[in-house]
Order: sequence, then C-alpha cells, then structure tokens
Amino acid sequence: MNTKIVLSQYAHGRLVGPRLSAAPVRDEIEIALAQGTEVVLDFSGVEATQSFIDGLVGVLILQHGPDVLSRLVFKSCSDDVKAILQFVAADRCDQYLKTHSH
Repeated sequence: MNTKIVLSQYAHGRLVGPRLSAAPVRDEIEIALAQGTEVVLDFSGVEATQSFIDGLVGVLILQHGPDVLSRLVFKSCSDDVKAILQFVAADRCDQYLKTHSH
C-alpha cells in the first residue's frame, strides 16, 4: 500500500518553496510512514527550490536516518528537481552518519 502526495496542490504557480511550505507536506509523509506505507511524491508540473526539498526530505533523513529514502518514491521529477534531491539526500545522509557514528 502507498500514499500519494501531489505536490502541485502545494505549489504557487509551478513552484513549491520556500522551506516553511514543506512542513505540511512533511507532516503528511510522517503520518503515512507511521502507518507503514510507502509514500509517492508526485512532482508532475512543478519545480522545487533546494530549501523546500531540504525542508521536506532533508529533515526526514535527519530524523529517521537514510533508510527513510527506501520508503519514498519520487515521481515525475524534472532534471533540476532530481539534481536537488540527490544533492540534499547525499548531504543529509552524510550529516546523519557523522552525528550517529560513535
């Protein structure tokens, strides 16, 4: 079972951002993860800022660890959004591992 979140409903025009606007989406993701479902994030028709992606995915990685990425599916991402997702995920996974390895 999965939960689909269509990001265009959070967009202003074609853009989702800034960082604070990620909080309600992240809350939805948290609820779905707590229920044990996979979460599909549909980026159809929208672009996202790096601060939005960090507020969404970066915070989840810092809270739940890199394994949270295995429960997230990123759908219909532009090349720019893919690049931002890869950058944020790598950066936050690295940060998580540095603070949780003793």
